[in-house]
Amino acid sequence: MADQSIPEARTSEKSLNGEAAVKSAPRADAAERPGISRRLLLGTAGASGLVLGAAGGAVGYAARPAAATPLTSLGADQAMFHGKHQPGILQALHARGHLVAFDLAAGAGRKEAAALLRRWSETARRLMAGEAAQQDDTDVARDAGPSSLTITFGFGHSFFGRTGLEKQRPVSLDPLPDFSSDQLDKARSNGDLWVQIGADDALVAFHALRAIQRDAGKAAKVRWQMNGFNRSPGATAHPMTARNLMGQMDGTRNPKPTDADFDQRIFVPASGSKDPDWMANGSYAVVRRIRMLLDDWEQLSLKAQEDVIGRRKSDGAPLSGGTETTEMDLEKTDKAGNLVVPINAHARITRPDQNGGAAMLRRPFSYHDGIDADGVPDAGLLFICWQADPLRGFVTIQRKLDRGDALSKYIRHEASGLFAVPGGAAEGEYVGQRLLEG
Repeated sequence: MADQSIPEARTSEKSLNGEAAVKSAPRADAAERPGISRRLLLGTAGASGLVLGAAGGAVGYAARPAAATPLTSLGADQAMFHGKHQPGILQALHARGHLVAFDLAAGAGRKEAAALLRRWSETARRLMAGEAAQQDDTDVARDAGPSSLTITFGFGHSFFGRTGLEKQRPVSLDPLPDFSSDQLDKARSNGDLWVQIGADDALVAFHALRAIQRDAGKAAKVRWQMNGFNRSPGATAHPMTARNLMGQMDGTRNPKPTDADFDQRIFVPASGSKDPDWMANGSYAVVRRIRMLLDDWEQLSLKAQEDVIGRRKSDGAPLSGGTETTEMDLEKTDKAGNLVVPINAHARITRPDQNGGAAMLRRPFSYHDGIDADGVPDAGLLFICWQADPLRGFVTIQRKLDRGDALSKYIRHEASGLFAVPGGAAEGEYVGQRLLEG
């Protein structure tokens, strides 16, 4: 887990790059469906809430303050499917997410893969607009708006051999090296195809997951699937960096679209790249299931936890002083002459200026998959990072962490994947069309 993150709360209906990638829109199929819509129901409840409250709340609802933001504002937010980049990279963190990898079925090749990506792209376009799936919609998201839904598609290393496209496989997609903290489950790692789903409503996210799975049909089968969550937008009094399950602000130093070299670090350029042309404006996603050893972590004192991270737990400020965004003073010492930010602190090791400028855009989810027979929680981070070159981004930083990160004692990497995520589909195109039909 690097010292980089995306603010988890929205300040406006815009993506991280300042473009209007999110807008308010009603569910497109609302007029086609009978019954009272979710938005109408909430609006009616808002108008009569005081009456219900005064009557003793017979249905169990308390009166809502008049100044409260309508819940329907979350449902109305819409991300765009078509664009320069695929959705799900530049948007703010979602409250709910699903990650799923597929393997092509035996006998399925390039033709079947192209048909599948065409189906998936049309489903993604419709669902992200708040419409029903094209065929046999399950109605799970009936009456909900788009809820900032994004669906993102990527290709794994094995995909190119299965489809006879080895010559189009990017060098950047070479398998990741082994790391000392790896205890990887191969059954939950890699895959021919990868899909990332995020939304601010759990039912909308599940609806998309089910539609994508059903669309796979006989062309592909699920290899693994993981579920994650983040704090809901608006849960804090003001926008804040997200916290992970260790209670730490997770990743203050995420690169920002306003940085002069942001695109260079995160996205494959349209020309002059070592990558094939079909990857123009795309990015590489590293996906890691990182289990947090929470019982061990929670036994540490507050000071010990802060020394491991190198930042104050309360507000994310560096131990050298200031606020969350204050530049960390790596040379500052205490009265005894000891470094205030320990030499093996996670935040020190992951700083770009300590790694030759290496940077990656982190967009993770937390996860909790239950409690085992010994009472130990299976919980942690679904780490997702984006970069133009995994070797210069994730691998460079992870190798540094391997050599002495204090946090390594309290985490375990249990699954891993690397996926080539092509640029966004233009109007009339499907994701990956330039690869599959080029």
